Amino acid sequence: MTDLLTKINAAHLSRDAYVYVRQSTLTQVKEHTESLERQYELADRAMTLGWSPRQVVIVDEDLGRSGAESSAREGFKALVADVGLGKVGVILGIEVSRLARNNADWYQLLDLCALTDTLIADGDGLYHPADFNDRLVIGLKGTMSEAELHLIRHRLTAGLLHKAAKGELRQGLPVGYDYDEVDAVVMSPDEAVREAIATVFRRFEELGSARQVMLSMHGDGLALPRRDNGARLVRWAKPSYRAVHHFLTNPVYAGAFVFGRTKTEKRIDETGRLVVRTRQLPRSEWGVLIPDHHAGFISWERYVANQEALRANWHPPRGEGGGAVREGASMLQGLVRCGLCGRKMQVAYSGPGGNIPRYLCGAARALFQPGPACQSMGGRRLDARVLAEVFSVLEPAALAASAKALAQAEAQYAQHLAGFALAVKRARYEAERAERQFNACEPENRLVARNLERTWERALSRLRQAESSFSDQRTRRPTALSDVEAAWLKRAGADIRAIFNAPSTTDRERKQLLRAIISEVTVITDVKARTAQVQVVWEGGAMTKFEMALNKTGGHFRATNPDTIEVVRQLALHYNDTSIAVILARQGRRTGTGLTWTKARVKGLRDSRKIPPYVPPVNVTPADENVQVLSITQAERTLGISRVTLYRWLADGFITGEQLMPHAPWRIVVDDDLRRKIVPAVPEGWLRLDQAAKVLGVSRQTVLHKVQRGELQAVHVSQGKRKGLRIDVGRPHVGLFDQTK
Repeated sequence: MTDLLTKINAAHLSRDAYVYVRQSTLTQVKEHTESLERQYELADRAMTLGWSPRQVVIVDEDLGRSGAESSAREGFKALVADVGLGKVGVILGIEVSRLARNNADWYQLLDLCALTDTLIADGDGLYHPADFNDRLVIGLKGTMSEAELHLIRHRLTAGLLHKAAKGELRQGLPVGYDYDEVDAVVMSPDEAVREAIATVFRRFEELGSARQVMLSMHGDGLALPRRDNGARLVRWAKPSYRAVHHFLTNPVYAGAFVFGRTKTEKRIDETGRLVVRTRQLPRSEWGVLIPDHHAGFISWERYVANQEALRANWHPPRGEGGGAVREGASMLQGLVRCGLCGRKMQVAYSGPGGNIPRYLCGAARALFQPGPACQSMGGRRLDARVLAEVFSVLEPAALAASAKALAQAEAQYAQHLAGFALAVKRARYEAERAERQFNACEPENRLVARNLERTWERALSRLRQAESSFSDQRTRRPTALSDVEAAWLKRAGADIRAIFNAPSTTDRERKQLLRAIISEVTVITDVKARTAQVQVVWEGGAMTKFEMALNKTGGHFRATNPDTIEVVRQLALHYNDTSIAVILARQGRRTGTGLTWTKARVKGLRDSRKIPPYVPPVNVTPADENVQVLSITQAERTLGISRVTLYRWLADGFITGEQLMPHAPWRIVVDDDLRRKIVPAVPEGWLRLDQAAKVLGVSRQTVLHKVQRGELQAVHVSQGKRKGLRIDVGRPHVGLFDQTK
């Protein structure tokens, strides 16, 4: 005790004694009460060492916080700040590991204590960080504390991995699964929960899109079971994309035990802050994967196929084709591959209604090298040719497919109806339960009674909605075939082509059928020969090759209106192809196939009709060097007048201009007379338009007409705050009936 007191001097006692209290988890705070009491009793030790009770500061903001790092420990941060400000005489902790289990935090505290003459005390003694021997001892204690944390983590992690490798690790289970009395994973005993989850997988197998599953369940008024982490009660909610995606991607529903699907990564951002991110690992890097661990809603093979289908539905990378089937008219969207560069070809639409597809390989141009696209071709002809091959392949199987579909229709309907029936049972149970709760309430307790009554009413509303949906689904029962119809089917079979082209079949459904049959279509075009080599790869590996003719070029121009051709011929004398395309668009003109005019299409029309392109004049000296014919942009820059003012002057006749035809650019004649009308300052005695109208006793429009006829002189002031039109009215005008003195 005497040795300890010799390290304490008056400077230490003039400052405060800080008692740092910490437990690593909230469970320790709740259950390890003896350790917590020992830490709080350090306040008595501080008073024994000479500090008064009012000088003892308890720092316990970090209860339930790990000592592995200081970023989340506000109490430790405040303690370090007070040490740096010289407010602390001694820091007391039950052991070094309470202060820090990280050497970076620990040695930072030691350095500050050495600089500010602050003592550190634990259960073994009192230390001065400025003393070499004391610093050596507490430094070793800090290193051992950090190593202890590593060993604890290693033992815990090794135990988890060992138990997980056997599939015996108890984890949080998603809704639809529970643990039985021997910790085995079993399906939920709630039949409604099981049926709702099974409905998600059945509809995904039918629709092939998580979003479509969500929309279909919304349309049918079905709900999905949800359960919060750690909760036991199941709640029902409207289907969301996130919920549907969770069911489809969680391997537990495939009967698999999985451990180590994520990895925690740490990095320092630009501001120096520690950022922790959890990253999903690919299936090949999962720590533990045990298929057939428990009963699943789907097989493991079905789960893997679902993940591939979901991955194929992602938005394709820039320059790539693919993605989920969409509503466009392109039947082979996402299936056509460029035979030159190997990339998927994109789909572009054109035409008056935007429904004419075209397959374009522009990946190399967009991502790697400038220049034209690899190849492109019209989509309608390719779609029709591939569909002909599809129908010829399916024709022998049409009879068997139709018979199987009709046989399964009744079973599928019963399975589909079961989900609605269970929803009615669940809603009726909730309504009856709400009624019992309302009846059990004392009438005098009106606050509770009103709340229970509203709950009962909501439950009855959900019951009516469930019964309505169930009744609606019952009306959709498939019609059974009679013996005569079944016999006819055996003789005639089914016309798949008619089903494919039926108005009730959507483009999305057509594409789903083709994707189930075709793996990909590879195309190599020969522009000179106007042919394409096509290879269709069927599911299973079989291939079909054929050659097809490409669309003939120049279709836009052969059917072009003769009047439009004459307009282009006139415009080409004065404007380039880009300007001509703009003028034609303003006039509402279209190509022979109904497309809008572009620079390339104007050039194609000129080439097909032997119309020479516009050649800008070079070093042409006009007859009068003082006269120029300028565009609006050139006149705006030359005269220093805004574009709006120039258009107004053209309308008012203040300046002279011409248009080759309606909607063509204006050509303004700039001569000395026009230049003299633009002055930097207002001439003496010249008036604004409204002032001139008042002096002359006429309207503003009459004044403008007089200016146009040359009866009045006008100029435009181009500078200063007095910019605008100024008019010389001369002497005041005397009318016929005006009196004069």
